[in-house]
Amino acid sequence: MNLLMNVVVAVQIIAALVMIGLVLIQHGKGADMGASFGSGASGSLFGATGSANFLSRSTAVCAAVFFACTLALAFHSNDRGQRSDGGGSVLDKPAVNAPASAPATGAALIPGAASAAAPAAVPAPAASTGAGAVPTK
Repeated sequence: MNLLMNVVVAVQIIAALVMIGLVLIQHGKGADMGASFGSGASGSLFGATGSANFLSRSTAVCAAVFFACTLALAFHSNDRGQRSDGGGSVLDKPAVNAPASAPATGAALIPGAASAAAPAAVPAPAASTGAGAVPTK
């Protein structure tokens, strides 16, 4: 299923890029107006009206492929019935109750900590009057 979704994403990206290219090479409606007043730009590879029909139909086909891929990806991402974790919302699952003892904080939450009940004593800083001493209030 994952391979199929990768193929759908690839087809969607290719369709989007082709559609961008097709839209950029199309002439606007104002270009035909200039051609009717004597501009020599009316001739093209597909004829005067053939290019508009070919490019607009190609753009429509690319848009249809793009929308179909988008719908397939949206359907797949919202498919809750086939997940391995049971699906559903977090609100549908029962809450996990903490033990009745005091909540663990600090070093007790670190895996491999020596002892959570008796934290290690922190030695007091030695009083130094040298050049690197930090003044205290």
